[in-house]
Amino acid sequence: MNAWLREIITEDVSASTWQQAREAALVDIARAKALGITPTNVDEMIKLRSHLLKSLLPAFSQFCQTQLPHANFAEMLTLFWDVWLPLGMKLASHRQQLNCPLIQGILGVQGTGKTTMCQILSLILQQLGYRTLSWSLDDLYKTYSDRLALSQQDPRLIWRGPPGTHDVDLGLNVLNQIRQGNTAVRVPRFDKSLHAGAGDRTHPEIVTNVDIVLFEGWFVGVRPIDPSLFAQAPPPIVTELDKAFAREMNRQLSSYLPLWERLDSLILLYPRDYRSSLEWRLQAEQRMIATGKPGMSNAQIEDFVNYFWRSLHPELYLQPLLRSPEVVDLVIEISPDQTFGAIYSP
Repeated sequence: MNAWLREIITEDVSASTWQQAREAALVDIARAKALGITPTNVDEMIKLRSHLLKSLLPAFSQFCQTQLPHANFAEMLTLFWDVWLPLGMKLASHRQQLNCPLIQGILGVQGTGKTTMCQILSLILQQLGYRTLSWSLDDLYKTYSDRLALSQQDPRLIWRGPPGTHDVDLGLNVLNQIRQGNTAVRVPRFDKSLHAGAGDRTHPEIVTNVDIVLFEGWFVGVRPIDPSLFAQAPPPIVTELDKAFAREMNRQLSSYLPLWERLDSLILLYPRDYRSSLEWRLQAEQRMIATGKPGMSNAQIEDFVNYFWRSLHPELYLQPLLRSPEVVDLVIEISPDQTFGAIYSP
């Protein structure tokens, strides 16, 4: 942790510490611009950020202890100051400008930290006075019986997750109600533990007066691509059967476009090397098994991850978004060690 950040937390801030905080906030021009920090507003932003940091420190410390026990707290606190707080402030500002509920999309493959991001942003936004709903594309899975019928129609759908396994109309209905300012909205929830891990819908959550929706998922906001690209697709799209499956998933993706149109903004958690998600999944499974819970073998996990890469390959679908400012508003690069790299607007 920087010495000046420690001073901001513990005591009155000296002029030299304030200057160091200003310089740190502006040193990365692309990041500052993406987070809405300018030489004109930097003092105001640091003042609000320091107030939020002090007021949220106990809750954030507790969150790290319970949800991120393996993380280095000093590093997490620095990340909280550098990224999470200004990002939360940016979302709050966007909500004020809209003068209606904000639908914020968060796109990231397995292991990029979507859930953690939503939990921390919810903490910040609640402190700023905004009612926030963390919602996942997973909550829109079709029912167990519907997915069973779907897999009988198309045996290639061996796991839930790819395009076609969600109820898009249900998602549209929920987001439309929230956007229209309905006082109480029934939000579907999905329990992955039901039916021996196949999962099913559970009791919906009743939410009231939502200000901001954090809508996350492994292909939230992803657009269909030119089908001709599958002719020279990267592994594991190898065989003609693989390519036929990829083309069908690409076609199914079109039905999600009305849902993506409800997004006011999209954050992309972009892995510098998409293959890291396999390693992250292996590590997560090993940690879970170490706690005594059942888990998949390494071979099963590799089959599982390859299945998703065959359906929507990150190299084919994510890279174009880096050049699509009309789709993506903010990119956060994720390094192989799961730390943050560059942060910028496309």
